[in-house]
Amino acid sequence: MILSQRLFFASALSLFAAFACNKEDAKRAAPPPPVVKVAESVTRDVPIYVEAIGQTRGNEEIEISARVEGFLETMSFKEGSFVKKGQVLYTIDSRPFRANVAQAQANLAQSDAELVRKHQDVARYAPLVAKNAVSVQEYETAVAQEKAQQSAVAAAKAALDRSRIDLGYTTVSAPTDGLIGVTEVHPGTLVGRGQTTVLTRLSKIDPIDVRFAIPEADYLKYARRREAAQAAATDAGAALPDAGAHGGAADGTPFQMILADGSTHAYPGSLVFVDRNVDPQTGTIRMEAAFPNPTGLVRPGQYARVRASVSVKKDAVLVGQRSVTEAQGVSSVAVVKADDTVEVRPVKVADRVGDLVIIESGLKAGERVIVEGIQKVKAGLKVKPEAVPLDELASLDGKGDKKAQ
Repeated sequence: MILSQRLFFASALSLFAAFACNKEDAKRAAPPPPVVKVAESVTRDVPIYVEAIGQTRGNEEIEISARVEGFLETMSFKEGSFVKKGQVLYTIDSRPFRANVAQAQANLAQSDAELVRKHQDVARYAPLVAKNAVSVQEYETAVAQEKAQQSAVAAAKAALDRSRIDLGYTTVSAPTDGLIGVTEVHPGTLVGRGQTTVLTRLSKIDPIDVRFAIPEADYLKYARRREAAQAAATDAGAALPDAGAHGGAADGTPFQMILADGSTHAYPGSLVFVDRNVDPQTGTIRMEAAFPNPTGLVRPGQYARVRASVSVKKDAVLVGQRSVTEAQGVSSVAVVKADDTVEVRPVKVADRVGDLVIIESGLKAGERVIVEGIQKVKAGLKVKPEAVPLDELASLDGKGDKKAQ
C-alpha cells in the first residue's frame, strides 16, 4: 500500500515537472511583438489645389519665312541662341530686286516726264479755247490725258514702292527678342518659289506660357474662387484685371509650375487665358498661365504640372499616405491603441496634399497610426511601436499630387 502511494506521488511529480517545463519552453518559443513605426495624426489648415498637366510654349511663337523668291546667301545666327529684335538672320540674293528697283525708278521718271508734257498741253490749250483757236474737244482731251498720266505716275510710284519692299525682304531680321530654333534651310537653297518657305522659328520665352486643360469640376472651383475675389475687391472699391493679358493675374491667385524633375519653378505665374467653351468630348476646358522666365531655364515644348490653390480646409486631420490601405473600395488605417494593440479602422479619405492624406472621418488627431510595418500586423496583435514625426514622412509644401487616386 505504501509502495503504491509512493509510486503515485512520483508519477504526479513527474507530470507536474513536465508541464512546468513545457510551459516554460512555450514562453521561450513565443515570438516578440513586431516592431512598427507609428506617427501621430495631426490637424492643420491645408490648401486645396486645382492641378493639371500642361505643355510649355512661348508667349509669342513666330514662324520666320522667306517672303520673296531667291537663293539664300547667308545665315547670320547661332541655332538655339537668343537674338535681339532687328538682328539680321538671313540674306537672300538681292541683285534681281535691285534691278527691279532701278527699272521702277526709270519707269517713274518716264511717267513724270510724260505728265509734265501733258500738263503743258493743257496750259497751252486753255487760252486758245477762249479765242476759238483750239476746239473745246481738243482741250477736254488734253485735260483727260493729263489726268490719265497722273494715274500712271501714281502706279509707277506704287511699283517703285513695291520693288523697294521686295528688296527689303531680302534681308530677314528678327521681329522681336527671343530664342531662335534650328534653321530649316541653308545658304545656297532656293527659297520662296511657289509657296512660303519657313526658314526657322522664334519663341519669346520670358514670360513662358503653359497651356493645359482641367476638368469642368475643377474649373468651377476656380471660377467660384474668382467670383469671391471679385466680390471682395468690389467691396473694397477695387477691380480685378481680366485674364487675357500676359503678366496680368485673373484674380490674384498665384499658379505654381512643377517641372519634370519634381522641382518647383522659382517664379509664381498667373492665369492669362480661359477658353470660351468646355470640350463636350473630354469634359475639360483649356486654360493658359504665364510664368516669368528671366534665366531662360524653361523652354517651349516641356511638360509641366501647374497648380493653384482654390480653397483652404480648416483643421484637417492628416496622416501619411503610406498609412492608408485600400481593399475592395474601402480605405483603412492601422491604429495602435494605448495598450499597444492594433485596431484596423475604416476611414473616409478626402484630398491628398504632398505625401499626406486628409482623413474626412474615422480618425482623430493625436492617434498613433502605423506608417511602416502594416503588412506584419493584424487586428488585436500587440506590437512594439517606434514613434516617427509626421513631418519626416511628408511636407505640405505643395510638391505632391492633388488627390489620392
